[in-house]
Amino acid sequence: MTAPRPGDDPLLQQTPPGLSDLARLADPAVIADPYPLLASLRDASPFAVLDGGLVVFGRFAECSAILRDPRASSERERSRLVPPELRERQADRTRSFLSLDPPDHTRLRRLVAKAFTPRVVATLAPRISQITADLLSQADGGVFELVSQLAYPLPVRIISGLLGVPEEDHSSFAGWSAKLAHSVQPTFGVIDEAELGEIEQASEEFADYFTELIAARRRTPAGDLLTDLIRAEDAGDRLSVDELIATCVLLLVAGHETTVGLISNAMLALLRNPSQLAALTQNPELAAAAVEETLRYDPPVQMTGRVATGGLTIDGTDPGDGAVLLLLLAATGRDPAISADPDVFDIGRAARDHLAFAAGPHFCLGAPLARLEATIALRAIAERLVNPRLDEAQLAYKANFNLRSPSRMVITFDAIRPQRVGNG
Repeated sequence: MTAPRPGDDPLLQQTPPGLSDLARLADPAVIADPYPLLASLRDASPFAVLDGGLVVFGRFAECSAILRDPRASSERERSRLVPPELRERQADRTRSFLSLDPPDHTRLRRLVAKAFTPRVVATLAPRISQITADLLSQADGGVFELVSQLAYPLPVRIISGLLGVPEEDHSSFAGWSAKLAHSVQPTFGVIDEAELGEIEQASEEFADYFTELIAARRRTPAGDLLTDLIRAEDAGDRLSVDELIATCVLLLVAGHETTVGLISNAMLALLRNPSQLAALTQNPELAAAAVEETLRYDPPVQMTGRVATGGLTIDGTDPGDGAVLLLLLAATGRDPAISADPDVFDIGRAARDHLAFAAGPHFCLGAPLARLEATIALRAIAERLVNPRLDEAQLAYKANFNLRSPSRMVITFDAIRPQRVGNG
């Protein structure tokens, strides 16, 4: 047995990892700092559990290759772990393009992608800057709760505005979004029927809402993304109503939850690393670099999954068709094979070698928007909050271990500077 390195989990040095080790990722104490456990899982990868039905990968090279391989399917029902009756139910359900393979994935993504090109997203900068400034201006009494006062409302206002969702309905998405976010994390063989019921209910309520909104846009088109999606054609093809609903749900949940996490995780890392916060305060133009380092160091999406098909092998490992491939994205960002001092948060690193937005055909469509929102938010905080400090006693995390970020983060500060004219 090799001696555990600093940061390794000694419990995993004694025996090969098993399902119980993966399940520990859901432990609230581990959610607060999963990286020692993730390092041990990465060092042991690839390894199989559930009689080979689930194979875990945590090294950058392996995960990068899988994400780019067309034999790594995003269609969950192709897994041999899915019971036949559930496989049929999933196959009949209209899914977002996140859970589809080409050619369906290609067709749906192409219809939506036009709204998220870097050039189109750049036009949103003034709106993002203004919302950020307004939210920061509400900070009062030297105390600012980052999640509820900035990290949550900023992205939900932007994506809701893009889709044409009325402002009075934004609050309705909070519960729906949080419940649906739990559907994108592994269960490790443990099915919570109550949670499953909440996810189904949230999905139905979301669908009902967008069915009405789509009908309203068909009657009265508007200058929003939903109207564009209704009109969108590519080679004579259009989105069906079910595809429209699935796409809207994906854009709202993925475009909102992950950006909340990115902003929150970035500020947490900065506040816990005073020298890095000082560097950003002295030069707010480093905000984009701080965002990129956060994506490597503490990404908002910790893992993703694929299903092996077509005889896929990875560095000599043959999972077998139908095996679920669990990719520990958060572990890959701290892989010492690609980063020196990987457990150090350094906004001067200037490294974009990470898989926080995945890779290959499923590379995150909203990456330019998430980067822009987080960059503007960090720059504004650096410019306006005087001597910000983290109240560790009030820090709390969501129960979600995949879309992982604080649920509450209180920042105290000495004063708030006026908004800079032309910021953004």
